[in-house]
Amino acid sequence: MVRITWCGHSYFIIEHSGGSIAIDPHDGGSVGVETCRYEADVVLVSHNHFDHNAVEVAAGPKSRVVKWRTGEVSRNPRITGFKFYHDKASGRLRGSVVAYLVEVDGVRILHLSDIGHVPPDEALKPLGEIDVLLVPVGGVYTIDANEAWEVIQKLKPRIAIPMHYWVEGVILPLDPLERFLNVIKAPRERLDSSWLEVTRQSLPEKTHVIIPKPPKPLWGREEDEE
Repeated sequence: MVRITWCGHSYFIIEHSGGSIAIDPHDGGSVGVETCRYEADVVLVSHNHFDHNAVEVAAGPKSRVVKWRTGEVSRNPRITGFKFYHDKASGRLRGSVVAYLVEVDGVRILHLSDIGHVPPDEALKPLGEIDVLLVPVGGVYTIDANEAWEVIQKLKPRIAIPMHYWVEGVILPLDPLERFLNVIKAPRERLDSSWLEVTRQSLPEKTHVIIPKPPKPLWGREEDEE
């Protein structure tokens, strides 16, 4: 069984039978929401932007840190990096990003980072079948709601989890999730938790959009704890 935890923005923790992987950790304060402090076995950073590269949040003394590496990253667990662009100008505006494909316990998870364009079919073909797609939907710095839905239709994941959108507390000018939900034509489910557990056998036949519970805003933390 694989547990996928969303820590807000593009930060995910993947726990599997062989260990744990953190992808694009943020420090909370620079984004405006609480973060997950977790010592992962592997920490993957897709590009060198402040809201994706807070390695100290997720790495311990024995963690392996991988920064924007393409090709074979690891054989066990199997991790592969694919280069895409942060904009629609072949990287001339914001550079490139690395989308990490993580294969653990029979489940193939693709984190699309801050992809800023809809890749042509030939660029997506090497990715193969995707079980769980972690896809930005908030626009401004990444693909927007319509483009995210186009990417989902191309990749046909069994589960799509939206990320990198505005939630309460976020200080970046991103689009809210509702724009994406108004576009998609797929079953959707909001979770009461920040995580979901999947197995190869539990994956739906057709794309379902799963929405984990977002982290708390930093400004409301003290009030919530009282």
